[in-house]
Amino acid sequence: MERWTIPTLEGTIVRLEPLAIHHASNLFEASRDPRLWRWLPILQPRTRREWDGWMTSALERTESGLELAFATVSQATGAAIGSTRYLSLRPEHQSLEIGWTWISPAAWGTGANTEAKLLQLEHAFDVLGCRRVEFKTDALNERANPALAALPATFEGIHRKHMLVRDGENRDSAWYSVIDDEWPAVRAALGARLVKP
Repeated sequence: MERWTIPTLEGTIVRLEPLAIHHASNLFEASRDPRLWRWLPILQPRTRREWDGWMTSALERTESGLELAFATVSQATGAAIGSTRYLSLRPEHQSLEIGWTWISPAAWGTGANTEAKLLQLEHAFDVLGCRRVEFKTDALNERANPALAALPATFEGIHRKHMLVRDGENRDSAWYSVIDDEWPAVRAALGARLVKP
């Protein structure tokens, strides 16, 4: 089975680029708001040294083929404003997960995250030939769970005591998915949300 590689995905609001060390400074600045880290699996990297450790880990996981990490880059400014990944890569089953997604609060409500999801889903279904794309989030995450339902992704249930996160905190994970049969309707819904009145 051919290993999946990381592309550059072009939108009108954002561009998803392979995560690279030159994104580190922009991403460190974009990641300072503690709200971004409330639901991610690790504690917020507070110093530049800690941030460089986060970058190194993401780059190593991409290099090893375990994940494919993107920088979310503003088309208007050229600055990296967030990050997202393809995880749980299973080319033999034509399946993957979208996760580790965060975006600067300055870009909330601009369509940046909606377009990033559309770009990732288009690539997964239309280029990689996925049958299934899944999402997992903390069951208590009051921002992500409604957003995933609005894609619309199908809620598949709660995996209780699924993970230990942030230095030993329990996480019950909510699982969602989009399958290839549903993709045309999901694409239309995301596209409609990006059209300005």
